[in-house]
Amino acid sequence: MCTRQRSAGLCSLRMLSLMLFVLPPLTGHAGENFQVYVSNEKSGDVTVINGSDNQVLATIAAGKRPRGIHASPDGKTVYVALSGTPIAAPPQLDAKGNPIFVRGKDDDDDDVIKSDKSADAIGVIDVAQRKLTGKISAGSDPEEFAISKDGTKLYVSNEDVKAASVINIASGKVEHIVVVGQEPEGVATSPDGKHFYVTCEAGGDVYVVDTASYATVGHFKVNVRPRTMAFLPGGKIGFIPSESTGELNVIDTVNFKVLKVITLPAGSRPMSVKMSPDGRKVYVSNGRAGTISVLDSHTYELLNSIKVGTRPWGIALSPDGKLLYSANGPSNDVSVVDLDANKEVARVEAGTSPWAVAVVPNVQ
Repeated sequence: MCTRQRSAGLCSLRMLSLMLFVLPPLTGHAGENFQVYVSNEKSGDVTVINGSDNQVLATIAAGKRPRGIHASPDGKTVYVALSGTPIAAPPQLDAKGNPIFVRGKDDDDDDVIKSDKSADAIGVIDVAQRKLTGKISAGSDPEEFAISKDGTKLYVSNEDVKAASVINIASGKVEHIVVVGQEPEGVATSPDGKHFYVTCEAGGDVYVVDTASYATVGHFKVNVRPRTMAFLPGGKIGFIPSESTGELNVIDTVNFKVLKVITLPAGSRPMSVKMSPDGRKVYVSNGRAGTISVLDSHTYELLNSIKVGTRPWGIALSPDGKLLYSANGPSNDVSVVDLDANKEVARVEAGTSPWAVAVVPNVQ
């Protein structure tokens, strides 16, 4: 206790020392209240990370090859795509970056024979329980998906059958099947909920599907291996990466065409793209380059290249847009990036071969 005989300076110093001793280390931003869900393709589980201190809260057994992962609009449920199709190396590419298929019309005929189709599903995780509570039939080999704006339907890419499935979550039934191109990969719902987009790896085809009629209302091409899609607020402009050519395509979503092709830094193999909450920046994971590109969403200027883990794949942003999380497959961890400082500030151990990331605000 301080007395009148001790100097005020000594008392203040001692009180400050006591405060520093009892306060926990600040590993995140103040006021964070969210969880990070990471799908681990090879270990068949989902890692749950606390957004406030980067501690692992749980590891949830999910099923075979968890890949695409997204939270419901109300934050109470996390859905994860599961597949019984064995992991295979991507096809070789020709001089123009197009895949070379050598077994008839498709190069995955042998994989289909060995596939465990009973494992194909969308897993349902209850956020409050941190537990897999069910599985929804999702057609063949689901890889990625998007959720309808009202949270009632799933739009799923079925990679090995050139189709996309529309699933009613309440009934667990496939209501529509939409024929698309070879190796459908990414799926994204437009901000107004009126369309969903399906990107096809092999030929670079992008299909736009009306969510009322399920008719294909748009079809255009980008360079091969388009993976994901993000939109500017308002939805009139979208961004789609082309992995094989290291490019980011700017899309006119009114007329369904490519407006501009941005060349990313040398060595980039872009996979995931996300928009900042204020719509000013675009973040792109660059795969083998081990970086996250930060671009101005209007001028398309490259603002920063942030070094992260080995082969960053799926990425997600914290609710306030100040942190970015990247799934680093070969190193089995997740990078935590401070976007104000433009640097990686932590690594969190995940399962084997983390594939994608979803951020879920804590439901009160």
